[in-house]
Amino acid sequence: MADAASRILELAEHALSTAFPLRVRAWDGTEAGPSGAPVLVLTRRKALRRLLWRPGELGLARAWVAGDLDIEGDLFQALDLLSGLLWERPETGPAPGPVRGTAEAVRRAATVLRDPGTYRLARSALALSGPGLPPAAPPEEVRRRTGIAHTKRRDKAAISHHYDVGNDFYELVLGPTMVYSCAVWGPEAAEAGPAGLDDAQRAKLDLVCRKLDLRPGQRLLDVGCGWGSMVLHAAEHYGVRATGITLSVEQAAYARKRIADAGLTAQIEIRVQDYRDVRDGPYDAISSIGMAEHVGSERYLEYARTLYGLVRPGGRLLNHQIGRRPLRDEEGYHVDEFIDRYVFPDGELSPVGTTVARLEEAGFEVRDVEALREHYARTLRAWVANLEAGWPAAVAATSEGRARVWRLYMAASAVSFQRNRIGVNQVLAVRTPEDGDSGMPATRTAWLS
Repeated sequence: MADAASRILELAEHALSTAFPLRVRAWDGTEAGPSGAPVLVLTRRKALRRLLWRPGELGLARAWVAGDLDIEGDLFQALDLLSGLLWERPETGPAPGPVRGTAEAVRRAATVLRDPGTYRLARSALALSGPGLPPAAPPEEVRRRTGIAHTKRRDKAAISHHYDVGNDFYELVLGPTMVYSCAVWGPEAAEAGPAGLDDAQRAKLDLVCRKLDLRPGQRLLDVGCGWGSMVLHAAEHYGVRATGITLSVEQAAYARKRIADAGLTAQIEIRVQDYRDVRDGPYDAISSIGMAEHVGSERYLEYARTLYGLVRPGGRLLNHQIGRRPLRDEEGYHVDEFIDRYVFPDGELSPVGTTVARLEEAGFEVRDVEALREHYARTLRAWVANLEAGWPAAVAATSEGRARVWRLYMAASAVSFQRNRIGVNQVLAVRTPEDGDSGMPATRTAWLS
């Protein structure tokens, strides 16, 4: 087992057919790879065993969440270096399934390495990883779900997994505004870190209110209201009567307390309710900020039609949603395994063009699309900085494994936004009356000032 780091590096470079960009430190204290680069630390041999039994992203995620694998140095730089090798390589087929038995592990490793001489390396890797059955998945992982996706019951369970982590944890990560979506950063904001995050989030909420042209006395429905930040801002600054809906019991309790503390219980109602069960329309405006990613592509037209039926003629919808780059073959799209198992169960991303098409198919007239991709990369970096600065408290509020999930998820997402793998867009739509008078301004000037 001497010099495990060199053997791991050799295995990685054969698998990737290129130089491995990170330095490697193994459990035996040995190191190999480029000096000065971030260090991939395999704290236990179990990390390698996880990768051999479950090749690909899920094996890496399990090793990270369990603490068998870590990054020493700049996490963003490390993920950026790995991104082009692991996540942006051309697709060669569906994600590999679980390995069943040592013989299959040898065959799988040899196949992945795609080299006549790699069988020896595969056997070497198995010997290096140590004997034993596949390590158990970390407890933070959601097990495989059965049945039909995006039923009301299954959606509620998925939302609970993601949002009922503990409000203390979210306060630490998100800061006082408790806004869990892309902020809008002005040119005067600080260049790095969480400085200015609260102002940037308030600027985003205000931008949404201006795009919706909110007026005193109007009715606003906020779909996926989170901890109540949007409805609070709209009621306080625009005088609306607001209804917020969420599937998270913890979010609803937190939002109600904030509303009571602000003295706005007469203006704002928070419900634990599925959007498909809202029956008290019409509303003058609807905001949906960071919620539509949970809907699912097969249900998206239903979502759009439901919102169309809940807004009055002339009323507006602001749909703020993460989108992915389109694929040449959309049939080949598969959900990110790490995100699906650890972060957003049953979540799906669609290209912005698909979102616009579904909204229009439901009857909306789409009037404006604004891309905020770079703003989200910056927002995520601020959240990671908050998490790292409060690490002991974050672990105490949840678990070390859950905190590790969030650190990797947010840092990797920041890199994905930077590299244009994903984006985020505000789509402003209106339910145009039959006479064609949408009531929309001729230019964006109305909400830019």
